[in-house]
Amino acid sequence: MSSGRASVKFFPTSKTTRVLWAGALAFSIGLVLLPWGIKLDGQTHADWEQFLGRFHPLVVHLPIGLLVLVPLLELAGRRRPALREAAGFVLALAFAGCAIAFTLGFLLAYGSGGAGVTLSRHMAGGIALTIGALLCLLARWSWASGASVQAYSGLLSCTLLALVWTAHMGGSLTHGSNYLTQYMPAGLKRWAGVSEPTPATASFYTKHIHPILDANCVGCHGEGQAKGGLRVDSYDTLMKGGQDGPVIVAGKADQSMLLTRVTLPTDHKQFMPAEGKPPLRPEQIAWIKAWIEQGASPTVAELQGVSRGDERAEAPLQPVGDYSSLMAEIRQMELGQGAKLKQVSAKPEDGLVLFTVDVAPSFGDAQLAQFEKFAPYIVDAELGRTQVTDASFDTLKRFTHLHALHLEGTRVTGNGLGKLAGLSELNYLNLSGTQVGPETSAGLKSLKSLRHVYLYNTPAAGNGQQAAAAPRSAT
Repeated sequence: MSSGRASVKFFPTSKTTRVLWAGALAFSIGLVLLPWGIKLDGQTHADWEQFLGRFHPLVVHLPIGLLVLVPLLELAGRRRPALREAAGFVLALAFAGCAIAFTLGFLLAYGSGGAGVTLSRHMAGGIALTIGALLCLLARWSWASGASVQAYSGLLSCTLLALVWTAHMGGSLTHGSNYLTQYMPAGLKRWAGVSEPTPATASFYTKHIHPILDANCVGCHGEGQAKGGLRVDSYDTLMKGGQDGPVIVAGKADQSMLLTRVTLPTDHKQFMPAEGKPPLRPEQIAWIKAWIEQGASPTVAELQGVSRGDERAEAPLQPVGDYSSLMAEIRQMELGQGAKLKQVSAKPEDGLVLFTVDVAPSFGDAQLAQFEKFAPYIVDAELGRTQVTDASFDTLKRFTHLHALHLEGTRVTGNGLGKLAGLSELNYLNLSGTQVGPETSAGLKSLKSLRHVYLYNTPAAGNGQQAAAAPRSAT
């Protein structure tokens, strides 16, 4: 009897192997049939499903990293057997990660009312990826008991291809189907067969309404994902409506669900745009309202009282210049924590939005000053409920293309408002819930371009509930 410690390894018996493969087959069939058993009907469901589902983006990166690590360990294990043994453990973790990520992803899609072609493809990829990881795990165990190595290698290769496809579909859901091709060089686009968009006709819908919907709504209501069964990526699908009925009632803006949703309070459960996106600018809401009231036509070039009667209110954003040299920094900012700059639309010349909702409690005058290098390109500053004070006006006066400024719920008192007099394009200012009083609100008179001023719950409003007078209109 040897005094040395015996090496013990797990080699499944034939019966065990058959049971494992039968279980894997049953699990795979159940996973494939799941979308037919529980259909993504475009309707929102339980809040707990959405709560758990929102952990999907956090969890999904774990199995991706583990699956990429497996072939590296297998190759390195040719010289270091310990690494090859570790590959089996990593593969088991990858399968567990795939199963958890798929479960959370399905809860997110079902709970939030997700639907659409790209979402369905992303889910199919998740199913294929989870099944592939399981089959790789079992094939590797069978290989340990003497079965073919080629079967494991082939399954692992197919699983990695499924990983690439699924990740691409997930990226398309988050960033749009043209995320990888939008800034592709023209020569590479021709080689890859990527078509350029056809120029739109000069109707009010194509010039103003469709760009608003494309920039703010298509991510949740487009071909890739159609929450509530609603798509707004074309005129026909917009007018068709969703599972709750039409969202546009031509000639009746007050009965049009689309206009109702975008004008709800931002903390309302049904407020749109959702997912933490900034609200539409006042002029965008005015365009939508006027377009609906005057027939919601896809071909009319001008609207009464908008195209001719009020040229300033209708005029599109002026180009703000080329900030391509800063795009790498802006992209990095979007992926990190803190205040973010986001493009108004797919067209860079439409400018940037400064978005601070995630860091409002810690965002003050010093943090705002750090965005001075981007000042000429920012058209909307979302500073509501941040810690900025009147000192912020020294920085904001350099935002020369600013159209909308949100300062609601801040510590602003209005001293120094006159410093913004040089902002010739500023037409929206929200000072609700601040300490702006009658004596300091006089500075508003120097802001000649203002069309919408909000002073709810301020000393300047008199009784604290109404808006005070403004240069052109107040609410």
